[in-house]
Amino acid sequence: MKKNVLVLCTGNSCRSQMAHGYLNYFSDEKTNVYSAGIEIHGLNPFAVGIMSEDGVDISNHTSNHVDEYSNINFDYVLTVCDHANESCPIFPSTAKKIHHNFSDPSKASGTAKEIVTEFRKIRDDIKTYCENFVKEYL
Repeated sequence: MKKNVLVLCTGNSCRSQMAHGYLNYFSDEKTNVYSAGIEIHGLNPFAVGIMSEDGVDISNHTSNHVDEYSNINFDYVLTVCDHANESCPIFPSTAKKIHHNFSDPSKASGTAKEIVTEFRKIRDDIKTYCENFVKEYL
């Protein structure tokens, strides 16, 4: 039976979207992966491009609000930012909640090259985190 995994962050635009893509990639269809935000900010085009660079297509992902998944019994809820961790709703399930804070690459400033560099750094951190999560829990 497939495990249900929710990745939750503030706006469901960057970090949770990247984690969603990598969890799908590393779990080899062993999971149903969802991502959501406690707000909806829309899919960040830098996140799409950075993930594409690494061979993971998230261009068809949508930015979803966590309330859209209230009827799903999650096995794991992964919060990927402190704000989402502090504001995470209570799910009526036995979901194991796991938290790891990643910096928000959408807050990066500077030249386009500096912003892309920050997105790559966060992407690579999330990739390692997701690969380790799949090995340990799935």
